[in-house]
Amino acid sequence: MGVEVIVCGIGPAGRAVAHRALAAGRDVTVIDPRPDRVWTPTYAAWVDELPGWLDAGVVAAAIDEPTAWAVREHRIDRTYQVFDTAALQSSLTLHGATVIADRAVEVNTRSVRTAGGLTRTGQVVDARGLARSPRRAEQTAYGVVVDRTGLEPTLFMDWRADNGADPDEPPSFLYAIPLSPDTVLFEETCLAGRPALAPDVLRRRLEHRLRVRGIALTGAEPVERVRFPVQGGMPGRGRFGAAGGLTHPATGYSVAAALAAADTVVAGGAVWTPSARAVAALRRAGLRAVLALPPREVPVFFETFFGLPAHLQRCYLSGLDDLGGTLAAMGALFADLPPNLRRTVVTSVVGAARR
Repeated sequence: MGVEVIVCGIGPAGRAVAHRALAAGRDVTVIDPRPDRVWTPTYAAWVDELPGWLDAGVVAAAIDEPTAWAVREHRIDRTYQVFDTAALQSSLTLHGATVIADRAVEVNTRSVRTAGGLTRTGQVVDARGLARSPRRAEQTAYGVVVDRTGLEPTLFMDWRADNGADPDEPPSFLYAIPLSPDTVLFEETCLAGRPALAPDVLRRRLEHRLRVRGIALTGAEPVERVRFPVQGGMPGRGRFGAAGGLTHPATGYSVAAALAAADTVVAGGAVWTPSARAVAALRRAGLRAVLALPPREVPVFFETFFGLPAHLQRCYLSGLDDLGGTLAAMGALFADLPPNLRRTVVTSVVGAARR
């Protein structure tokens, strides 16, 4: 069996590692204050990011060439997959694991002590996520689930200015994805902010946007609220998932990266190669640039990004350790930006480096 794998926190990242460790024949202990909690967020990913072992039954919808709107309409040359959240959770089975309903309070790479005084030793994976902090940029969103009848195609990111916000206010975009053959999620999203837009602001913007587009709400629609940090994760010391820096600061996505890296973690391999660490640093620089953009220029920035060739978009969005591809994508983006935005990007990145 080898050294026991001890997973602290069993959200998607921790549960994926525990599941793959069990599949590899390892002894597994999972520690979580609420191990039976049901996942409720909506998760999605690019299909080409996902590992081959993932159960095909976790798919709620797959969309070829989803749409992005910035200044103009763009079709993204990739397939986008929306998970059936309940199916994803149940597919990552923990049969055979020792489950401890407790809170890990002292965690290092070889041992864990819980609030209840229990100590376990082994290969520790810390997947407890990230705590909120005023120092960390966050993503926030407010969404409603409505009947899927004659609605727009999947909108990966829609920056059109019909949500009632002033052009000089912090911006938000519409995210619209099918959750089933019968329902669609409309979600007004603040990509990143310090502080991020409050849920009430996003709710008003979403209601305004849908009203303008002729989509009537009854007030009885199921609601999804989102708030989580997009920065602050640190590779190393057994951390994994958002805690280990796998959240992409430009999108907030981390589930696909965690699923893809789970086998590497179980085998004791290096997720954070030197190239991956360099890519993460470049992505953090990209987040600083986005946070520094004047609100009315954000759609222009994304117009430039979605105008890049598909392979460069993929390198930046999904290339965890593709340093060459990430540099090429960022270089092409910088070259195509209007001069005033190039100055903003340089100032934000150089200024942060000097602090």
